[in-house]
Amino acid sequence: MQITSLSLFRFASRSARLWAFAMMGAARFPLARTEGLRFWKLCGSGTDEGFAPIPNTSVYAILGVWDDATTARDTIDSHPLWNRYRARASENWTLFLNPVSTRGAWSGKTPFAVSEDPGTGPIAALTRATIKPGIAARFWGRVPDISRVIGANPDVMFKIGIGELPLLHQVTFSVWPDAPSMARFARAGGPHAEAIRAVRDGRWFREELYARFRIAGETGAWEGRSPRLLTELQPEGSA
Repeated sequence: MQITSLSLFRFASRSARLWAFAMMGAARFPLARTEGLRFWKLCGSGTDEGFAPIPNTSVYAILGVWDDATTARDTIDSHPLWNRYRARASENWTLFLNPVSTRGAWSGKTPFAVSEDPGTGPIAALTRATIKPGIAARFWGRVPDISRVIGANPDVMFKIGIGELPLLHQVTFSVWPDAPSMARFARAGGPHAEAIRAVRDGRWFREELYARFRIAGETGAWEGRSPRLLTELQPEGSA
Protein backbone atom coordinates (compact mmCIF):
# COMPACT_ATOMS: atom_id res chain seq x y z
CA MET A 1 0.00 0.00 0.00
CA GLN A 2 1.34 3.41 -0.98
CA ILE A 3 2.61 5.67 1.79
CA THR A 4 3.72 9.30 1.96
CA SER A 5 6.61 10.68 3.99
CA LEU A 6 7.33 14.21 5.13
CA SER A 7 10.88 14.73 6.42
CA LEU A 8 11.71 18.01 8.15
CA PHE A 9 15.26 19.17 8.84
CA ARG A 10 16.51 22.07 10.95
CA PHE A 11 19.98 23.48 10.27
CA ALA A 12 21.72 25.54 12.94
CA SER A 13 25.05 26.70 11.55
CA ARG A 14 25.57 29.08 8.64
CA SER A 15 27.52 26.48 6.68
CA ALA A 16 24.77 23.89 7.17
CA ARG A 17 22.13 26.37 6.02
CA LEU A 18 24.13 27.19 2.89
CA TRP A 19 24.48 23.47 2.20
CA ALA A 20 20.73 22.91 2.60
CA PHE A 21 19.95 25.79 0.26
CA ALA A 22 22.30 24.36 -2.37
CA MET A 23 20.62 20.96 -2.02
CA MET A 24 17.35 22.44 -3.25
CA GLY A 25 18.96 21.98 -6.66
CA ALA A 26 21.56 19.29 -6.05
CA ALA A 27 19.20 16.77 -4.39
CA ARG A 28 16.96 16.54 -7.43
CA PHE A 29 19.15 14.06 -9.31
CA PRO A 30 19.47 11.46 -6.50
CA LEU A 31 15.78 11.75 -5.67
CA ALA A 32 14.81 11.16 -9.29
CA ARG A 33 16.87 7.94 -9.23
CA THR A 34 15.57 6.59 -5.90
CA GLU A 35 13.87 3.24 -6.35
CA GLY A 36 10.32 3.06 -5.09
CA LEU A 37 9.94 6.86 -4.83
CA ARG A 38 7.09 7.78 -7.18
CA PHE A 39 6.66 11.48 -6.43
CA TRP A 40 8.80 13.92 -4.49
CA LYS A 41 9.17 17.60 -3.70
CA LEU A 42 11.97 19.62 -2.13
CA CYS A 43 10.66 22.49 -0.03
CA GLY A 44 11.92 25.43 1.91
CA SER A 45 9.97 27.21 4.63
CA GLY A 46 9.04 30.65 5.84
CA THR A 47 9.41 32.35 9.19
CA ASP A 48 6.72 32.05 11.89
CA GLU A 49 6.49 28.24 11.52
CA GLY A 50 6.54 28.70 7.78
CA PHE A 51 3.44 30.90 7.61
CA ALA A 52 5.18 34.04 6.39
CA PRO A 53 6.63 35.18 3.05
CA ILE A 54 10.09 35.81 4.53
CA PRO A 55 12.27 32.69 3.99
CA ASN A 56 13.45 30.71 6.99
CA THR A 57 16.88 29.48 5.94
CA SER A 58 17.08 26.97 8.80
CA VAL A 59 14.18 24.62 7.93
CA TYR A 60 13.81 22.47 4.82
CA ALA A 61 11.62 19.51 3.90
CA ILE A 62 11.49 16.49 1.60
CA LEU A 63 8.06 15.11 0.74
CA GLY A 64 7.93 11.67 -0.87
CA VAL A 65 5.33 9.22 -2.14
CA TRP A 66 6.49 5.61 -1.96
CA ASP A 67 5.40 2.22 -3.27
CA ASP A 68 4.92 0.89 0.27
CA ALA A 69 5.78 1.53 3.91
CA THR A 70 8.73 -0.87 4.04
CA THR A 71 10.41 0.81 1.07
CA ALA A 72 9.81 4.24 2.59
CA ARG A 73 11.18 3.38 6.01
CA ASP A 74 14.19 1.40 4.78
CA THR A 75 15.18 4.02 2.21
CA ILE A 76 14.83 6.99 4.53
CA ASP A 77 16.80 5.10 7.19
CA SER A 78 19.72 4.15 4.92
CA HIS A 79 19.76 6.26 1.73
CA PRO A 80 22.94 8.38 1.36
CA LEU A 81 20.90 11.52 0.65
CA TRP A 82 18.84 11.33 3.84
CA ASN A 83 22.00 10.39 5.76
CA ARG A 84 23.70 13.54 4.45
CA TYR A 85 20.75 15.68 5.54
CA ARG A 86 20.68 14.11 9.00
CA ALA A 87 24.45 14.48 9.43
CA ARG A 88 24.23 18.25 8.91
CA ALA A 89 20.90 18.93 10.61
CA SER A 90 20.60 19.90 14.26
CA GLU A 91 17.36 17.91 14.36
CA ASN A 92 15.13 16.01 11.99
CA TRP A 93 11.67 14.49 12.05
CA THR A 94 9.90 12.24 9.56
CA LEU A 95 6.17 11.50 9.51
CA PHE A 96 4.75 8.52 7.63
CA LEU A 97 1.27 9.21 6.27
CA ASN A 98 -1.53 7.10 4.80
CA PRO A 99 -3.68 9.16 2.38
CA VAL A 100 -7.40 8.83 3.10
CA SER A 101 -8.82 11.58 0.87
CA THR A 102 -7.52 13.86 -1.85
CA ARG A 103 -8.76 16.23 -4.52
CA GLY A 104 -6.98 18.48 -6.96
CA ALA A 105 -3.56 18.25 -8.58
CA TRP A 106 0.08 18.96 -7.78
CA SER A 107 2.28 19.87 -10.76
CA GLY A 108 -0.40 18.40 -12.99
CA LYS A 109 -0.39 15.06 -11.16
CA THR A 110 -2.55 13.30 -8.59
CA PRO A 111 0.25 12.01 -6.36
CA PHE A 112 -1.62 10.36 -3.48
CA ALA A 113 -3.41 7.00 -3.84
CA VAL A 114 -6.19 6.90 -1.27
CA SER A 115 -6.45 3.96 1.12
CA GLU A 116 -9.25 2.97 3.48
CA ASP A 117 -9.56 5.29 6.46
CA PRO A 118 -9.35 3.37 9.77
CA GLY A 119 -11.28 6.23 11.37
CA THR A 120 -9.07 6.53 14.45
CA GLY A 121 -5.86 8.26 15.42
CA PRO A 122 -4.30 11.61 14.53
CA ILE A 123 -5.16 13.07 11.15
CA ALA A 124 -3.08 15.41 9.00
CA ALA A 125 -4.28 17.99 6.50
CA LEU A 126 -2.16 19.14 3.57
CA THR A 127 -3.05 21.96 1.21
CA ARG A 128 -0.92 22.94 -1.75
CA ALA A 129 -1.58 25.85 -4.08
CA THR A 130 0.02 27.70 -6.95
CA ILE A 131 -0.83 31.32 -6.24
CA LYS A 132 -1.46 33.65 -9.16
CA PRO A 133 1.33 36.29 -9.16
CA GLY A 134 -1.11 39.19 -9.22
CA ILE A 135 -2.87 37.85 -6.12
CA ALA A 136 0.22 37.07 -4.01
CA ALA A 137 0.17 40.30 -1.98
CA ARG A 138 -3.49 39.84 -1.01
CA PHE A 139 -2.96 36.16 -0.18
CA TRP A 140 0.02 36.78 2.10
CA GLY A 141 -1.78 39.68 3.73
CA ARG A 142 -4.30 37.22 5.16
CA VAL A 143 -1.83 34.54 6.26
CA PRO A 144 -0.70 36.06 9.62
CA ASP A 145 -4.29 36.21 10.89
CA ILE A 146 -4.92 32.60 9.84
CA SER A 147 -1.68 31.46 11.49
CA ARG A 148 -2.65 33.12 14.78
CA VAL A 149 -6.04 31.41 14.75
CA ILE A 150 -4.50 27.99 14.15
CA GLY A 151 -1.85 28.60 16.80
CA ALA A 152 -4.48 29.55 19.37
CA ASN A 153 -6.50 26.41 18.68
CA PRO A 154 -5.92 23.95 21.56
CA ASP A 155 -6.48 20.95 19.30
CA VAL A 156 -3.77 21.52 16.71
CA MET A 157 -0.84 19.19 17.41
CA PHE A 158 1.57 20.54 14.81
CA LYS A 159 1.58 23.02 11.95
CA ILE A 160 4.08 24.24 9.40
CA GLY A 161 4.12 26.10 6.11
CA ILE A 162 6.57 25.01 3.43
CA GLY A 163 6.86 25.63 -0.28
CA GLU A 164 8.68 24.85 -3.50
CA LEU A 165 8.94 28.45 -4.70
CA PRO A 166 8.81 31.47 -2.37
CA LEU A 167 5.54 33.43 -2.44
CA LEU A 168 3.92 31.46 -5.28
CA HIS A 169 3.99 27.73 -4.38
CA GLN A 170 2.69 27.24 -0.86
CA VAL A 171 2.09 24.07 1.17
CA THR A 172 0.41 24.08 4.57
CA PHE A 173 0.54 21.02 6.78
CA SER A 174 -1.19 20.52 10.12
CA VAL A 175 -1.86 17.58 12.44
CA TRP A 176 -4.98 17.17 14.57
CA PRO A 177 -5.97 14.57 17.19
CA ASP A 178 -8.99 13.44 15.17
CA ALA A 179 -11.24 14.35 12.24
CA PRO A 180 -13.93 16.14 14.33
CA SER A 181 -11.44 18.62 15.82
CA MET A 182 -10.10 19.44 12.36
CA ALA A 183 -13.63 19.79 10.99
CA ARG A 184 -14.60 22.18 13.80
CA PHE A 185 -11.72 24.45 12.89
CA ALA A 186 -12.54 24.30 9.17
CA ARG A 187 -16.19 25.21 9.80
CA ALA A 188 -15.51 27.99 12.29
CA GLY A 189 -15.82 31.60 11.24
CA GLY A 190 -13.00 34.13 11.32
CA PRO A 191 -9.89 34.71 9.18
CA HIS A 192 -9.66 31.14 7.91
CA ALA A 193 -13.24 31.00 6.65
CA GLU A 194 -12.93 34.50 5.18
CA ALA A 195 -9.76 33.51 3.31
CA ILE A 196 -11.44 30.43 1.87
CA ARG A 197 -14.32 32.55 0.58
CA ALA A 198 -11.87 35.05 -0.93
CA VAL A 199 -9.94 32.26 -2.64
CA ARG A 200 -13.12 30.82 -4.15
CA ASP A 201 -14.65 34.14 -5.16
CA GLY A 202 -11.44 35.58 -6.59
CA ARG A 203 -10.00 32.40 -8.09
CA TRP A 204 -6.65 33.11 -6.49
CA PHE A 205 -5.03 29.77 -7.35
CA ARG A 206 -3.87 28.37 -10.67
CA GLU A 207 -3.67 24.88 -9.18
CA GLU A 208 -4.66 23.48 -5.82
CA LEU A 209 -4.66 20.19 -3.95
CA TYR A 210 -6.23 19.16 -0.65
CA ALA A 211 -5.37 15.88 1.06
CA ARG A 212 -5.94 14.20 4.40
CA PHE A 213 -3.81 11.50 5.95
CA ARG A 214 -3.77 9.23 8.96
CA ILE A 215 -0.48 9.23 10.83
CA ALA A 216 1.15 5.82 10.30
CA GLY A 217 4.37 6.47 12.24
CA GLU A 218 7.22 8.83 12.94
CA THR A 219 10.94 8.87 13.54
CA GLY A 220 13.20 11.55 14.99
CA ALA A 221 12.06 14.62 16.92
CA TRP A 222 11.13 18.25 16.39
CA GLU A 223 12.00 20.96 18.90
CA GLY A 224 13.51 18.19 21.02
CA ARG A 225 10.44 15.98 21.15
CA SER A 226 7.62 14.36 19.26
CA PRO A 227 4.99 17.08 18.77
CA ARG A 228 2.38 15.26 20.90
CA LEU A 229 2.16 12.44 18.38
CA LEU A 230 4.12 9.56 19.85
CA THR A 231 1.72 8.89 22.70
CA GLU A 232 -1.20 8.91 20.24
CA LEU A 233 0.22 6.14 18.03
CA GLN A 234 0.12 2.40 18.40
CA PRO A 235 3.52 1.07 19.53
CA GLU A 236 4.19 -0.64 16.22
CA GLY A 237 3.46 2.59 14.36
CA SER A 238 6.34 4.60 15.81
CA ALA A 239 10.06 4.42 15.34
